[in-house]
Amino acid sequence: MSIYTVHFQPGDKVVQVPGGTMLADAARLAGFDLNQPCGGQGRCGRCAVIVDETRSAVRRRSTMRLSAEDVAAGYALACQTVIEGDAWVTVPPQQAIERRLTTHKAAARIEAPFDYQPRRHQPIQRYYLRLPPPDLSDQTDDWSRVVRELARFGVENPQVSLAVLREMPRILRAISPEEKSDAQPSADEEVPELWRAAAEPWQVTAVVALDTWDRPHGPPQLLALLPGDRTDRNLGAAIDIGTTTVTVWLVDLESGEVIAQASDYNGQIARGEDVISRIIYARKPGHLVELQDLVVGTVNRLLQAVCQQVHATPDEIMKLTIAGNTTMIHLLLAIPPESIRLAPFIPVVNCPPTLSAGELGLIVHPQAVVDILPGVASYVGADISAGVLSARMDETPELTLFIDVGTNGETVLGNADWLVTCACSAGPAFEGAGVEHGMRATVGAIEEVWINNETIEPTYRVIGREGEKPRGICGSGLLSLLAEMFVTGVIDKAGNLQMGASPRIREGRHGPEYVVAWGHETATGEDITITKVDIDNLMRAKAAIYAGFTVMAQSVGVDLADVSTMLIGGSFGQYINVEKAVQIGLLPDLPAPPGSASPWDRFKFLGNTAIRGAYMALLRRDVRAHLNDVARMMTYLELSADNTFYDAFMSAMFLPHTDIRQFPTVEAILKR
Repeated sequence: MSIYTVHFQPGDKVVQVPGGTMLADAARLAGFDLNQPCGGQGRCGRCAVIVDETRSAVRRRSTMRLSAEDVAAGYALACQTVIEGDAWVTVPPQQAIERRLTTHKAAARIEAPFDYQPRRHQPIQRYYLRLPPPDLSDQTDDWSRVVRELARFGVENPQVSLAVLREMPRILRAISPEEKSDAQPSADEEVPELWRAAAEPWQVTAVVALDTWDRPHGPPQLLALLPGDRTDRNLGAAIDIGTTTVTVWLVDLESGEVIAQASDYNGQIARGEDVISRIIYARKPGHLVELQDLVVGTVNRLLQAVCQQVHATPDEIMKLTIAGNTTMIHLLLAIPPESIRLAPFIPVVNCPPTLSAGELGLIVHPQAVVDILPGVASYVGADISAGVLSARMDETPELTLFIDVGTNGETVLGNADWLVTCACSAGPAFEGAGVEHGMRATVGAIEEVWINNETIEPTYRVIGREGEKPRGICGSGLLSLLAEMFVTGVIDKAGNLQMGASPRIREGRHGPEYVVAWGHETATGEDITITKVDIDNLMRAKAAIYAGFTVMAQSVGVDLADVSTMLIGGSFGQYINVEKAVQIGLLPDLPAPPGSASPWDRFKFLGNTAIRGAYMALLRRDVRAHLNDVARMMTYLELSADNTFYDAFMSAMFLPHTDIRQFPTVEAILKR
């Protein structure tokens, strides 16, 4: 096999690779982190690089997203370009993902939503042990000595791992990690804070997991021995691994309060903005482990951030509960997810076993219990079962519709007697991806738009300080913009732009487009537009979500008008303008509830229900056990089983719908 040399700029970096290697893989070896939000399928154009073709031997497999002028200038998609000889390549600056952390100052304190008694409900307990030191008259081994003392607290027949046994002699004898096993600590030697604060030898804190969800009756597990009395703080963490965002709540397991919060973009975004892109990316050699490293790295950064807020260290955390969709959980565990996207769409596991943090590379205590919450099916994961739990949907007698507006568009319908669920691939359009000037909800994003129906001139609100110039449009802004364009006549019900109606409606590089902000108004100096292609993407997304819950309702003989409450979950869901979501046909047009004049009173925004469900499961063993029952209670409806969903999807591919009678409030607006 021929080996070729690839020269990269900037930095004069050189790598040698076999012929046939993708340019993207060579760039990664050279230390360049290329954005590949389509998962390396050549659809997004974000990994474009410049090849010096006068002295390079490469072959483009695809030039999608590149114009003839781009190709003439040497641009090539790194994920679609094969190395066939020596090459000289320039990597343009990659679009940075601006991170936002929820600071301690901004985070509201969250208390347990139910009665919480740590000694009764919490399976992670700490016991301060004062052990009699061994001597010639008592030659009991170290482990038996610990077992004997734990029995005084009612902890019978505990188990222990080899890792804890290996550390036991050092901890019991108060020997720091830096010292030899036969030495005693020096008074002036530099040792970790934990050791400086340690008590005398044979005075330790035992951290015990009394049970786990898959071992509800024990036996107890000794997770760690800590020097001295460390019973003053008992920490846990609830984690939601979303396709776009990862959220961590640090919890005081004694009080039940959330004491710190942080969130960040999932590091996997650069390798695929939706689950299908990531599944495809994970098929390539080495990529599954890479995706695991990216999400574990994100979680570890957030664990470090929340601990810094309360002056703790991550190794004080002894229990974690994790929610996430089925694909995110597979990637976290480095389990091949390929079967999720292939008929009959079966995941490897819906309810993973309890793990230790060390197995996953998390920076908490290596013996910390990692409880991954149960999912339902390939496209209805633990984030939805946790969401149903936190919304208490399984306890209400009233007919309730729960929807998580995101890339998968998961929906649950039912009450305390029955629950049915489905998912539809809505894509990432409403999260700002797959749209020409789409962006995530960070500083500089247009988050809401209004259009004057006489002048067709827009006004908009931008995330950031007063006077912040826009850089693009985030999901809530796109939803708002689409609704305004429809009700003011900028587009018709099929999403076609009314050419000639305004100078803002023009022919662009990718077809007809509407200018939301002129270049002199923006931070980039470029016009911010929404194109016909963008509009079609948004309409497909909203049609998929609407078709999903209408088909599900029909499958159980329920009329949407009979829904008492519609619950909207997900981080994006809390920013939705209900009236505009109804105007485009994303949400159903429900009648006003009894005693109210406003139909919008039927809608309730719950925010991130997945993290709340994970938090509840972290605190109480009975709630965690009940979550398994909730997951088993949900009947999954596979929408691809017949043509019913396709027919409903095509009917919803208009604004707001082909049957305007389903949207009486929108019909009234259009008549006015």
